[in-house]
Amino acid sequence: MTPDQDIPRHVQDKVDVALQDTRVVLIVGPRQAGKTTLARRYTSAARPYITLDDPAALAAARADPTGFVRGLSQAVIDEVQRAPALLLAIKESVDQDPRPGRFLLTGSTNVMAMPLVADSLAGRLEVITLLPFAQAELAGTPGHLLDRLFDGHRLPGAGNPVVGDALVDTVLKGGYPEARRRATPARRQAWLLDYAALILDRDVRDIANVDQLDRMPRLLNLLAAHAGQLVNHSSYGAALGLTSPTAQKYVGILERLFLLRQLPPWSHNAVSRLTKTPKLHFVDTGLLAALRGVTAAQLSKDTSPDRVSWGPLLENFVVSEVLKLITWSDKRLRVSHFRSHNQEEVDLVIEDPQGRVIGIEVKASATVRNADLRGLRQLQAAVGDKFVHGLVLHDHNRITPFDAKLHAAPVSLLWAAEHVD
Repeated sequence: MTPDQDIPRHVQDKVDVALQDTRVVLIVGPRQAGKTTLARRYTSAARPYITLDDPAALAAARADPTGFVRGLSQAVIDEVQRAPALLLAIKESVDQDPRPGRFLLTGSTNVMAMPLVADSLAGRLEVITLLPFAQAELAGTPGHLLDRLFDGHRLPGAGNPVVGDALVDTVLKGGYPEARRRATPARRQAWLLDYAALILDRDVRDIANVDQLDRMPRLLNLLAAHAGQLVNHSSYGAALGLTSPTAQKYVGILERLFLLRQLPPWSHNAVSRLTKTPKLHFVDTGLLAALRGVTAAQLSKDTSPDRVSWGPLLENFVVSEVLKLITWSDKRLRVSHFRSHNQEEVDLVIEDPQGRVIGIEVKASATVRNADLRGLRQLQAAVGDKFVHGLVLHDHNRITPFDAKLHAAPVSLLWAAEHVD
């Protein structure tokens, strides 16, 4: 197996380009996703590496941000969210010396959610998201399915589809490099649970004042049980003795830490009475499975109560892989979900700036029936000519056409090689 540090990250091309014309480049994403490994590729004598996980560096950055930055012609600064005031000092520095590529930063929280930071660095900063390994990166394929469909190409062939137990294993492993190095599922799950505990214990304190920090682990477990469902802050709060606004705030913190992603509802004036509630997903299915205590052995038993976890896990996996494809796409794509008043739904609606749409529905079964495409057909009717393609991704090894723009296909189509049948 290729060592993780040798697996090319598909966003690297974006980093290369941004450093050529942008003063500050910020790589954001969850801890242990590979940001440091990627950022270190750009270090040199002229561009030193500084990490704010180092107590001495952090103390200096917090005590005197301007002095910390003064004298740095270029630098890679890791985990910059630990000293937010440093970003204002960087802004002053790059205003005085506007050469491109001066600062390459990494952050394990969405610092752009801080209004002061977003306003001060506007026009000076490019943000690039790095999520845990995508299957396209692990397989060494381009991962351009969405771009190709928007550009008018036909579907690629199914290639060597990943199905059955192999698909279960792929979903449960997730994409965190360190977890994937563990030799057994039990060791992976132990690492993932320790990882979540560390994030909740340390990183939450860096970005928010949380009065009831002890509720955060319980909240994360509760959210894991509701992954793939519509967000319900009142329900979460009631279960934990929190008000609905407090539960909403805490869920937002977990999202800023890149543990969760809330998919907004898709809206269109051609369809009335659409659901207006976001849907909850986890960024990594390995972590989601660990929090739910789900193993491959349990999922292999059709009669096991845990088998009902497979559908939400597979849907979450597809959402996660699509989000990763978007991180390196040159197109500005928006992601949402579709649910009509009569409960017809499409798990993923991917929309480009021209309003063109790709719909993806996820099914855990090997068989797809015409009825399973009702949500996609309703979406197609709503957008008309701007409907690019609809896919039902499921646990099967063949591509099945339902009409020219509607197909059922293996989940692994998301990372298949790009030859066309």
